[in-house]
Amino acid sequence: MLPHVLIIVDLTGWMTVTVDGTPHEPDPFAPAWRREDFARVLDQLTARHHSPLRVEVCEADGTTFTDIITPSRRRRTDPAPESPAHRPAAELVTLRGEGFVPGEDVAVAVVIAHGDAAPDGTMRALLTAEQAASSPTREVILLGRVSGTLTVGRPE
Repeated sequence: MLPHVLIIVDLTGWMTVTVDGTPHEPDPFAPAWRREDFARVLDQLTARHHSPLRVEVCEADGTTFTDIITPSRRRRTDPAPESPAHRPAAELVTLRGEGFVPGEDVAVAVVIAHGDAAPDGTMRALLTAEQAASSPTREVILLGRVSGTLTVGRPE
């Protein structure tokens, strides 16, 4: 059974946090939790429990949000950089988005192809081994641009 995190946010933005009914308090002498601490609190709890958490947030206006939060995966460290004389010049680009939960892990995917869903609504993406190997996480994302259906997986 997943640990149950209950976060109650009052009208002023202060948060009360419990895990399976036990209070989760800030460090001694630290200020009480505020809405801005939401991501930090979840990072602490996923790191402590080493497992997904069932998170329920109750807002002062009566709305409730429930989700399963999974621990962030450790990012693979890059190998030592090549000397500047041997490194090809790279052009950097920036992509910005809105509407994310502060601190959440957001996958970044580069679209290399499009395909059509079969009559039964399934999709099978065919990639070369080189294309699949180009992803450091080995993940492929299929996103239905009309349905909004999202599938994240590792090709076999």
